[in-house]
Amino acid sequence: MDLLNLQLGTSNLFSSVVTLLGKHAEWLNAKVKFFVPHVDLGPRNESPDPAQHVVRQLSRLSAQGLDTWQAFVHCVCMELDVPLELEVPLLSTWGHEDNQGGIPHHHGSLEESCPESQCRHGLKRPHQSCESSPRRKKQYKEQQLGEHQEFARPYLQLLRTSTQQHYDNEHPRPGQPLSFHVAPILQQSRVPAPLDTQEQAIMGDLVAEDGIRDLFHTSSGKGRRVTVVLGKAGMGKTTLAHWLCRKWAGGQLERFEALFLFEFRQLNQISGPLTLPQLLFDQGPRPESRADIVFQYLQEHASRVLLIFDGLDEALWTCPPRKMEDPDAPLPAFTLFSGLCNGTLLPGCWVMATSRPGKLPECLPVEAARVHMWGFDRPRVEEYVGRFFRGQPLLQAAAMEEVRADGRLWSMCAVPALCQVACKCLHHLLPDVPPGQAATLLPTITQLFVQRVRPLSPHKFLLGLSEVALQGLQAGKVVFLAGDISPSMLAFGATHSLLTSFSVRTGPRGHQTGYAFAHLSLQEFLAALQLMVSPQVDKDSLSGYITLHSHWTLRTNASLGLLDHLPTFLAGLASSACRPFLGSLAQQGGEAVAAKQTAVVQTLMKLTTRRLRAPKFMQLCHCVGETQEPELARLAAQNLPCPLAFHNLPLTYTDLAALANILSYRDAPIHLDFEGCPLEPHCPEALVGCEQVEHLSFQSRKCGDSFAEALSRSLPKMKGLRKLGFTGSRITPKGLGHLLEALALCPQLEELSLQNNHLKDREVLDVVRLLPGLPRLQRLDLSRNIISESSLLSLIKVVVMCPAIRMLQAGPEALILLFSPFLETPAELHGAPDPRGNASRKEEAPSGSWTLRLPQCQLQVHHVETLSTLLRGGPCLEEVDLSGNQLEDEGCRLMAEAASQLHIIRKLDLSDNGLSLHGVHSVLGVLHTCWTLSDLHISLLHKRTVLTFARDPEEKEEEEAGSQQRAAFLDTFIPHIPSELPQSSRRIRLTHCGFQAKHLVQLCKALAGSCHLSCLYHLDLSDNALGDEGAGILAQLLPCLGTLQSLNLSRNGLSLDAVFTLARAFSTLEWVFHVDISVKSQRFLLRGDRRPRDALPGEPGPECPARAQFLGLRQPCSPRTFRLRECQLEPSSLTCLFSILEKCSGPLEVELSSELLSDPSLETLLDCSIRLPQLSLLQLSHTELAPRSPLLLANVFRLCPRVQKVELRSLRHMSLHFKFLEEEGGVNCGFLSCGLLPEHVEPLCSLLSKCEDVSQLILSGNLLGDEGFKRLLECLPRVPISGVLDLSHNNLSLESALLLVETLPSCLHAREALVNLGSEHSFRIYFSRQEGAGKVLRLTGCSLQPEHVPRLAGGLSQAPQLAELTLTRCGLDPKQLTVLLSLVRRPAGLLCLQVEEPWIRRAGLSTLLRASAQASDNVTKVSISETQQQLCVQLEFPCRADTPDAVALSLSQVNLSDVNSLLLQNFLLSLSELKTFRLTSSYVSIKGLTHLASGLSHCRDLEELDLSNNPFGEEAGQELVKTLAGKCRLKRLDLSNLPLGSWSLDTLIKGLRHMVLLKSLTLSRNCINDVGCRNLAEALRGATSLEDLDLSHNRIGEAGTQHLAAVLPELPQLRAIDLSANGIGPVGGRQLAESLSLCRNLEELRLGNNALEDPTVCMLARGLPQHLRVLCLSSSCLSPEGVLPLGQALGGCPHMEEISLAENTLGQGLAWFSKGFPLLRQIDLISCEIDNQAAKPLAAGFLLCPALEEILLSWNLLGDQAAAELACVLPSLGRLKRVDLERNQITACGARLLAKGLARVPGTQVIRLWSNPIPPTMAQHLQSQEPRLDFAFFEDRPRAPSQPLQDPRDAAK
Repeated sequence: MDLLNLQLGTSNLFSSVVTLLGKHAEWLNAKVKFFVPHVDLGPRNESPDPAQHVVRQLSRLSAQGLDTWQAFVHCVCMELDVPLELEVPLLSTWGHEDNQGGIPHHHGSLEESCPESQCRHGLKRPHQSCESSPRRKKQYKEQQLGEHQEFARPYLQLLRTSTQQHYDNEHPRPGQPLSFHVAPILQQSRVPAPLDTQEQAIMGDLVAEDGIRDLFHTSSGKGRRVTVVLGKAGMGKTTLAHWLCRKWAGGQLERFEALFLFEFRQLNQISGPLTLPQLLFDQGPRPESRADIVFQYLQEHASRVLLIFDGLDEALWTCPPRKMEDPDAPLPAFTLFSGLCNGTLLPGCWVMATSRPGKLPECLPVEAARVHMWGFDRPRVEEYVGRFFRGQPLLQAAAMEEVRADGRLWSMCAVPALCQVACKCLHHLLPDVPPGQAATLLPTITQLFVQRVRPLSPHKFLLGLSEVALQGLQAGKVVFLAGDISPSMLAFGATHSLLTSFSVRTGPRGHQTGYAFAHLSLQEFLAALQLMVSPQVDKDSLSGYITLHSHWTLRTNASLGLLDHLPTFLAGLASSACRPFLGSLAQQGGEAVAAKQTAVVQTLMKLTTRRLRAPKFMQLCHCVGETQEPELARLAAQNLPCPLAFHNLPLTYTDLAALANILSYRDAPIHLDFEGCPLEPHCPEALVGCEQVEHLSFQSRKCGDSFAEALSRSLPKMKGLRKLGFTGSRITPKGLGHLLEALALCPQLEELSLQNNHLKDREVLDVVRLLPGLPRLQRLDLSRNIISESSLLSLIKVVVMCPAIRMLQAGPEALILLFSPFLETPAELHGAPDPRGNASRKEEAPSGSWTLRLPQCQLQVHHVETLSTLLRGGPCLEEVDLSGNQLEDEGCRLMAEAASQLHIIRKLDLSDNGLSLHGVHSVLGVLHTCWTLSDLHISLLHKRTVLTFARDPEEKEEEEAGSQQRAAFLDTFIPHIPSELPQSSRRIRLTHCGFQAKHLVQLCKALAGSCHLSCLYHLDLSDNALGDEGAGILAQLLPCLGTLQSLNLSRNGLSLDAVFTLARAFSTLEWVFHVDISVKSQRFLLRGDRRPRDALPGEPGPECPARAQFLGLRQPCSPRTFRLRECQLEPSSLTCLFSILEKCSGPLEVELSSELLSDPSLETLLDCSIRLPQLSLLQLSHTELAPRSPLLLANVFRLCPRVQKVELRSLRHMSLHFKFLEEEGGVNCGFLSCGLLPEHVEPLCSLLSKCEDVSQLILSGNLLGDEGFKRLLECLPRVPISGVLDLSHNNLSLESALLLVETLPSCLHAREALVNLGSEHSFRIYFSRQEGAGKVLRLTGCSLQPEHVPRLAGGLSQAPQLAELTLTRCGLDPKQLTVLLSLVRRPAGLLCLQVEEPWIRRAGLSTLLRASAQASDNVTKVSISETQQQLCVQLEFPCRADTPDAVALSLSQVNLSDVNSLLLQNFLLSLSELKTFRLTSSYVSIKGLTHLASGLSHCRDLEELDLSNNPFGEEAGQELVKTLAGKCRLKRLDLSNLPLGSWSLDTLIKGLRHMVLLKSLTLSRNCINDVGCRNLAEALRGATSLEDLDLSHNRIGEAGTQHLAAVLPELPQLRAIDLSANGIGPVGGRQLAESLSLCRNLEELRLGNNALEDPTVCMLARGLPQHLRVLCLSSSCLSPEGVLPLGQALGGCPHMEEISLAENTLGQGLAWFSKGFPLLRQIDLISCEIDNQAAKPLAAGFLLCPALEEILLSWNLLGDQAAAELACVLPSLGRLKRVDLERNQITACGARLLAKGLARVPGTQVIRLWSNPIPPTMAQHLQSQEPRLDFAFFEDRPRAPSQPLQDPRDAAK
């Protein structure tokens, strides 16, 4: 006391301080408790003298050190009314932080003797007695128990008293409201077993608290009892732990004798290991004596010990070992916790831990109970607010009104920690603001904290604490010591309740005072405040703090990050409402703060555009909501994924409120899916009024009645909701009742799912009774609930009475109801209310049907009658599924008998109901009552019994006309579908039933009695045990069953004898048209002719004569087929078989297959086959034949003149095609890969020489070699071949190619040979019946060497008939080419030599010209194409002496540089007699143009000049036009794409006046207008020889057309005119039509892309010349009315080869096409709006165009019907190459039909089907089946063979 007096100055001053603090004793106690939390302030330590008590408290404070003492002095001056004369010396002495003066101490009686200062006692194990007497042991135990209780009772009382003092906060601090506790919401997540009766009794009063009993569940009295309380930050987990301590200290937790509370944030400060007794006694009060006995007592009564560990998520832990080697050894604190959890330490005790959601340590046992702690619901918020403002009625009423009126404030108050902050803010704001305005100042969590700290001053202390908060978060630190915070800031935090204090025990005697922010959220807010106002943090680094943390990262981190919520507060501080507050705090200008706010908003905008998963998006929702930026919220809402799914993510009311806030800015509807998410029970209330939610789904066992009740309050206000899912919950009848009441107020619902909710019979029926109140409902899912058979029948009764239900499906795992679509009344469509008062479905028509599926519902025979009675009174049934029940034979019979009365439309499924073989006969016996039965399938082995029905004719008539027509048409093409058979057909399948031969008589009687003879079409008896005997019996009984369509006897143990039996039936029964037998695979199938629904339209039926006529074209009728595969074919068997087949009517196809066929068997087969006059095809596949088989087959042509084609592949596949005697044509012979050797050539040719005409001889893939080819050439003149000889892949070398060159002229009928010795290795020679004047030889990849060139030249010299030779990639270099040209000598004729080599592109023009011109004097024509790497030289023999330099020069795709052009100029100057010059698609330099013009000006004898398609400008055009002067002999002139200005055009016109011999003029794309056309027309008056005029793609217009029309009649030789795309309208078109009618020699007319319109075309049609071959009127504005007279006029043009009417509206105007054009090669009808109806006459017209090669029908409206029509005509178009059907409406069905028709047309190359509604997988499948179907965007066409460089007009000539 003397020291204290000295430092205070005088004793009077000290007395003043003591007197002042004596008046505030409670305040002093609170401060001492804050700064010295470990001190015992109980009554036993208090002094009766108040002054003495103050002195004692001051001594305790001074003992803590200088920092604590200075902080206390600051608190005195800040919080108490201290006189100035006392405040000044206090602050001057200890109030300055730089004061290093001594600390007041007081010794003697003032020094406390605390329990903590006592010496630490050692712990010993209790003494063990060595005596073994049971009586002594019992006495010892009783004595030991009494001793333990004697020492334990005082400690337990001390523990209870200490706990009560430490956690008693019933007495508020000065200026603080009364502290209280509001019961939390605890939701059980996982618990081993329910609470038993004994435990309920022990809980006592605690049961009244909501959810508290969930904390202490166990299945037995022993074992590990661990409970984990999970809750987000601010939910009150620590508060709950403290409240449990108070309850226990108050005697309300009677089940526990001892309770210990540990906080991990304090345990983290302990660095060294410790034992469990040290943990218990050092962190709490120590026993006064015998601590070892006390600990042993706790071990013995561990079941009455509760240990609470708060903040498990804050623990610093590593994975401890599963088993501890020594439990008594010192261990880290977390390892002790692990031992307590797994029962290693203190087994049987209760452990409760609190943690935020995330990864939990592995030490927690699997059976640990997990309880979710949620925030406040509305009643709890009101309770908290009411108790906070207790005693202040006015403020209480005002605060309650603010919370109730403002939704955002209420959502924040749902978090208990924020509710406390909100109440403090309201306590501060309400006295100063008008009523109802306080909540507007608290719109966000951030501004809630802003209002909390705004009144605090000075700001420097607030900023200092903010810096401490930020540094702590960055270092992962939430506990601070006195040295971490300056005394002034410590006092500031203590004064304003920003900091809390607690004792940190660092050892047995060590204590420190730890400080932490009042809540982690407060620390995060202050850290964000520091980032926003600190000048050391710029906007770029600030953006780095805004990161979204995924929920899943929490499952992998050992502890939660402390910066997770920092972005939320940064976003909140970025709000414009916080700018004034931040400006007042910032040490820099307001512009810097605004820049940081902008940076935060921009960063969030970037995040909104990313594709975020639900956890990150939820965090983003909080951030966006805090900013209060509408544009940002709108951007986030529009970028939402749909559906938005949340999986296993804990969500609170605040989370859903933030989500709903974002959704309010969204325009489009959204789907919300919550699966497995722990949800706050009242969180659905956050979605009230959220109209954007269209689909809402909750699936979680954590949802119970409370959740359902909250959801029921939200649903009626969600007007946009269409689909609701509430599945997998723990709802009871009470919760379901709330939900059903709400659903009755949601008439807009379309889907409702309540599956997997453990609903019972009564609840399920309650849901179904709700249906009338949901008029729009489409689907109700009640699957995986519990319903009995009786309730199921009751449910069916309800369903039958509800006409809106379309399907009921029930089963072990399913209960689903589907409804018919809702039809709105006109009043509802216009928004008016229903006049009847409530919305309802439109009354169903009597023909409405529904489906009933009851698989595996435990139905028995006695249920059948009840079920039938219920179903008879309802509407028609689409399908009834009773599979998997227990109906047995009688029940199946009763259902089959009742089927006709139930009006089942599609199917009755009675599978897996215990049906026996006797029951099969019973079912067949009642089928006579089922008139609509179309299919019966019974398989006893597979437990399948299915009855399929067809629609009644009356019901079919009620269908719409359009749908009826389409279905009827597709029935003609689509393969047979059992479920859609017509009424007159019936299929019965009795498979796997064990039928034997003895059962057949009874079975056939049953079939005959149950089916009308005309109705049984298909009978399937496969997979039984009939055997050969049964096959014989059945063959005798078949006539009794009438005319079948199919009979299946597969897998019945049949042998070859059965084959003969079935062959006799095939020969005698008229209905059997196809027999398909595979002996080894046991496939035995008899089929009738294809019915009309299976046949292609236009295909003759089997009843037609052999030479039926169809549309004037002959087609054979469908043949009968007999297939016998996988059978050993011996001569005797073959003789027997064919003797039976002789009685069969034809035409007949026989297909055989065997592993091996010997020569005798083959000879027998051939001998038998040629004796069958009705045989049209004999095939032998997958059968090994002898090597001499080709000779045997070649001899067939001599033995049988009916053989048309013989083909043998790989000595395994053989086919013989027979023809009728009246048919003409040569024979085809093919032996592919048959191993033919040179010695086989002569006998083969000898046999073929006896044929009159061999159209094809295919010998590819053999072993002939050069020797065989040589022998073949010797024998070839004796073979009358007129088609193609194919020798590909025969190991032929260059020797054979040279030999062909030498001998080709001797083959009189050979016209062309194609040889490719490269990778393709093809060798083909084409022949013709007439002797050709010129022959063509093409050699590819022949690798010519220098020594071969003389031999090649010699062969060319000796072959005057060879007119053309093409050498492609044959290794011929320029030197060899020169030698070859110089060596070729002929007496007369022309030889065109074309070379294609890569070096041509690199050689340059000069080298090519020199090599071609100087090599021989016979060169008369040179064509060069650098791009195509082609050089073509024409030689003329003999050399003309009069004009040795008369050549034709053609250059294409060359580069005329300055050097090359100069060479070309000199070359042209040397060719004074040049007749033809072509320069196309080439580049010419500027100087090159001058050189070119100079050279051309000297060529005055030019007859043909082509300068088209060169990239010249207008100046170049002027330069080139000058060269036309003096060209009077020109016959052909092509200047396409050459820009002609007015000067150039005038010059050209002047030149044209002198070109009187001109025959062809092409001026396409030359920018000629009407004036130029007028001048051009005048110049053409003298060109009386003009035959071809092309002025397309110019701008002559109406006026120019009139001038041209006036001149055309003066051109008598005109044969072709092209005026496409010239802007010609109706006026000019009419004059043109009149003029063209006078051009009687016109053959080609192209007027496309001109708006001629119908009247013009009609006038044009009247004057079409008879010789017209080509007509193009694409895009001419034609209609169906206009094209009709045109079509009629075209009927008088029999020479038409090409018609183009693309891009016109033709529609139904194509009927004229049915007349046909015999020479038509191409028709273009692209984009003409042609539909299925118009396609029918069009396809019929195609049949009359046998020469068609290309059909273009893309971009029309063609569907499957049109595809079917085309598929019919494809086989008749033998020359067809291409069909384009892109961008139509053809589905996979139509594509299959096209593939079917295409298979019969080998010559067609491709059918284009891109962009039709065909799924990619189906398109890929179809293309794999038929590669010629092309579904790609770019056409994959095979590359055409290279052609010689020549002008198209030359080719025409």
